[in-house]
Amino acid sequence: MSKIKIGQIGVRHEHASGKMDALRRLTDHYEVVGLVVEEGAAEAAHGIYDGVPRMTEEELFSVPDLQAIAVETDMKDLVATATRCMERGLHMHLDKPGGEAMEPFRRLVDGCRERSVALQLGYMYRVNPAIGLCFRAVREGWLGDIFEVHTVMSRWDDDTYRRFLLRFPGGAMFNFGSHLIDLVVAMLGRPDNVVSFQRATREDGLTDNGLAVLEYPRATVTIRAAIVEVDGMRHRRLIVCGTKGTAEVYPLERPWNGYADPLQVRLTLQEANAEYAAGTHMVDAGVMNNRYDDQLIELARIINGEIENPYPYDHELLVEEVVLAAAGYMRWGE
Repeated sequence: MSKIKIGQIGVRHEHASGKMDALRRLTDHYEVVGLVVEEGAAEAAHGIYDGVPRMTEEELFSVPDLQAIAVETDMKDLVATATRCMERGLHMHLDKPGGEAMEPFRRLVDGCRERSVALQLGYMYRVNPAIGLCFRAVREGWLGDIFEVHTVMSRWDDDTYRRFLLRFPGGAMFNFGSHLIDLVVAMLGRPDNVVSFQRATREDGLTDNGLAVLEYPRATVTIRAAIVEVDGMRHRRLIVCGTKGTAEVYPLERPWNGYADPLQVRLTLQEANAEYAAGTHMVDAGVMNNRYDDQLIELARIINGEIENPYPYDHELLVEEVVLAAAGYMRWGE
């Protein structure tokens, strides 16, 4: 595999330092050529950016043989920045979510499609091994017909973070529920309806407690995202129920010990299959390879033509449409 010359634009996204850390460690896949720091942005991040050449966006775009950009700006600027990268034919890892309006994101995706530019959204659970096993159970019919999905992605945040998130009317559902919507759309496709219940637990105006219900012909899905749940990181979960079994991933990840502990899936089957007997199993799904490594390795393989993008352009458009409805930016179907 040839190394991909990549730069990063932005340090303000919550995942920005983690992405740079991963890119610099993945030396078999990437050569980091530069970093664009937004005006007025702090970039401390424990030295993760030390030694990376600082440059303007135009200087970065002018680096010979530049192939890809990690877009890690403030969430308000993600899509506009990504659009400039798309116009230059640069492949992208674009952190999530895909903006607060459908049309700018659609123009970005359509432009990537026209130019055959790889576009990878930063929904990191796509490469979570426990969720991968859950997807496999659905895909291979171990669970029968899916009739219920219950998901939670919450945490607890202080006033500083609340002031940051207050800039986004979609609140917790927009920022965190989007991860779960990405997974549900990958499993079940386009819902018939999306209903948003956005609530605020305080008087500061932040919708810090979100619930979205996705309706399918024979299934219902609940997505919860709040930033007022004590120790909420440990309570994040995905439960998929079918007519022949249930798969539960709980918790979704284990960041509190550096992702060293393996993830588990509680798999209950009414009927045996080629790998598992009928009954309940605690399946060791393995450890996460850091939080971002596997997704960025996947991007490198897409750019080098080794694999097709497992999350094609139409998936990204549908996820964005559902996110905007779930977070109250628009009504479903408008």
